[in-house]
Amino acid sequence: MQIKSARFLKSESGVTKNYSGFGVPEIAIVGKSNVGKSSIINMLANQKKLAKASSTPGRTRLVNYFMFNDNFVLVDLPGYGFAKASKSEQSSWESMITGYFAETNFLAGIIMLVDIRHKPSQNDIDMLNYLYAYNIPVVIVATKQDKIKKSEMASKVMDISSTLKVAKENIIMTSSETRFGKDKVLAKIEQFIDSFNHPVEVAD
Repeated sequence: MQIKSARFLKSESGVTKNYSGFGVPEIAIVGKSNVGKSSIINMLANQKKLAKASSTPGRTRLVNYFMFNDNFVLVDLPGYGFAKASKSEQSSWESMITGYFAETNFLAGIIMLVDIRHKPSQNDIDMLNYLYAYNIPVVIVATKQDKIKKSEMASKVMDISSTLKVAKENIIMTSSETRFGKDKVLAKIEQFIDSFNHPVEVAD
């Protein structure tokens, strides 16, 4: 897949809560605060400032929509697990995330981001279990690959695999700095979209 165009569409807050979509498949991005959601969106879009990264973790308090190639939308969901956020803020983010999942009719798949430098947290485990419970297709994308040594890659991927109980083959390592892994992420997005547009019919 080649990205020829990408543009910002809209933001939704916990007040407006209009998650009706734009009539095309949606790929939602989830992950802890400061995991690099804005950076990976910019990498996929071939732009530097399409998604604005906050210098302070936990500041993304909106559901942001970005149109790609005029045929699918990336949905940036609020980051979770920011320890310094108040309970009311955390509750608001959780409400937006679960509200989006409950109301969208166009969700084709989830890109779940984890920081390759650290073992996934309990929040990550809970999010993945939530996605499994609702049978939402998901791929694990490990960000910030450029921040570790090559000799550490295998062990870091194994840590993610064993903690989240996912196959190593379902983990894509990426770096927004070097664009490492970009083609694999785009290929997975294309797979999600194809499955959404051509669902497998189950025989009675």
